[in-house]
Amino acid sequence: MSEKTRYSDAELEEFRQIILDKLEKAKRDYDQLKSAITHTSSNDTEDTSPTFKVLEEGAMTLSKEEAGRLAQRQSKFIEHLQAALMRIENKTYGICRETGALIPKERLRAVPHATLSIEAKNQQK
Repeated sequence: MSEKTRYSDAELEEFRQIILDKLEKAKRDYDQLKSAITHTSSNDTEDTSPTFKVLEEGAMTLSKEEAGRLAQRQSKFIEHLQAALMRIENKTYGICRETGALIPKERLRAVPHATLSIEAKNQQK
């Protein structure tokens, strides 16, 4: 029996559902992070006594910076998931870009946007 060169349409559909679920959650998380960055509700330093105002402003800036970094990472994750959906459409999903071999299903279930097999990933290090 010859070695499989790509996943079947049914297998690709399974991965599409995994990716769509992760994409939906990632977009929700991204929206929450964006909201945290631009949040201007009444829980600001305006309703705080002057003693704690400076400390809260510093903490708020640090919190917004961290939220900004997390939002940036989340945005990149969303892009990777969308690229994985395109590979499913092209029927090239799950093929290692270095070796050309199929990436094991277990890896794709854990990291659905993976483009490298574990072996190829380890060789990069």
